[in-house]
Amino acid sequence: MAKLKQPADLTIDFTAGAVAHRLKFGGGRGQALPKAVGMKSGINPKLVDATAGLGRDAFLLASLGAEVTMIERSQKMHGLLAAAMQKARDEGGVFTEIMSRMTLIFGDAKLLIPKLKPEIILIDPMHPPRKNSALVKQEMRLIREIVGTDEDSEALMQVALNTASKRVVLKWPQKADPMSGIQVASHQITGKSTRYDVFMIR
Repeated sequence: MAKLKQPADLTIDFTAGAVAHRLKFGGGRGQALPKAVGMKSGINPKLVDATAGLGRDAFLLASLGAEVTMIERSQKMHGLLAAAMQKARDEGGVFTEIMSRMTLIFGDAKLLIPKLKPEIILIDPMHPPRKNSALVKQEMRLIREIVGTDEDSEALMQVALNTASKRVVLKWPQKADPMSGIQVASHQITGKSTRYDVFMIR
């Protein structure tokens, strides 16, 4: 059996691998996430990614023109993100341009969101481990070791719903039940393994 990597081996790189491939060959604003946050032709929203993680969703949205403020409360994950963003800036060209639309903040999103007063908030909480842990990708296991399981995700959603002026988007497993304790989503946008529960603020 292969030895499981330790959390120190987790890396973030916006300039290579799957992230760079998606930048070059992705489906633009027709992808589920851009549609969920309301990116239409000529509209470049400003939004908060309250659970930054690996920064991939923020990078995708910023590459399409959105201005994204990322919040990460894990000091280790924040450090990995900051290093990846600096590497992308140093790469130059399109990567420097994308980084100019990404801002990283360290702290608890529940406390920071009310101060930022965002129009749109994206939340992608860590989900409880599946019963069959072999189904969970090794990368996700490493992330969980660093950031935990976001036991306060319901509280974060409540803060977001009380603060956002336009919409809140919850990234959630495709076949999972809706998050308990919060209002019913206005609509959903589904993908192969993920769905986006969209809460329009009226």
